[in-house]
Amino acid sequence: MSASEGGEPVVLVTVVTAPNAENVGARLAVTASSMAGTLGNSDLDGRAVELARAALDSRERCVRKVEFGRVVWELYLEPQYPQLELVIVGAGHIARPLCKIAALMEFRVTVLDDRPEFADPKWFPGASRILSVEWDDPFKEVNVAPDTFIVLVTRGHKYDYDCIQQLLEMEVQPAYLGMIGSRRRVTAAFEALVGAGVAPARLQEVRAPIGLDIGAETPEEIAVAIAAELISVRRGGGGAALTQQERVLARVARRHETSMGQNRPDV
Repeated sequence: MSASEGGEPVVLVTVVTAPNAENVGARLAVTASSMAGTLGNSDLDGRAVELARAALDSRERCVRKVEFGRVVWELYLEPQYPQLELVIVGAGHIARPLCKIAALMEFRVTVLDDRPEFADPKWFPGASRILSVEWDDPFKEVNVAPDTFIVLVTRGHKYDYDCIQQLLEMEVQPAYLGMIGSRRRVTAAFEALVGAGVAPARLQEVRAPIGLDIGAETPEEIAVAIAAELISVRRGGGGAALTQQERVLARVARRHETSMGQNRPDV
């Protein structure tokens, strides 16, 4: 399985400059624990593995020069990482635009629903998988991992509650777990979960109500608000507005005053 399909992160090392033309284009694939292929020399391979594993941490595509055998080799390092998976639980009106947006964001999207007429590829052309499930065990075909994003937008809060309970009973903690609902209904769900034995600390993992507060009302707008929160978690953003018009206008005013003072004629 390739990294883009959910396999282990890998760095592809390619020779772009070498003393001999036959070495150009030689490739080496390096993971955190293994390597495959050769650049034509075991010592050069060893140097390349060191550089590749550093690139795994930096995630930087780059060209590195290696002096070997009194000549300089140039190696192109290309880290490749698994595509993050977004699991949309529920195939209703919010799920459809959310799937489109998430696919544009390069998530590998899985959609779950218990209704075959809703869990239909025609509604989710950007999804990688669409699964018709039963709510008593909806995640049996889903590998919930620490880098999985999960959005609960089922047609009923009972189903959201059941799914949350099952997810919180798992040992693994997904990267993102969000549940749609008003604050009143979220509070009621959390109280019921605590009453069912879920530790309050585990509930801190749940983002509910879901999405960033942008005043969204329509299903499409709500999908944008959810997607914005996914980006915030994925990239480590704060979710605050970027506008700084007061500071910018103050700076412009100061420059204008300075310019006017410099151009003012002596009296």
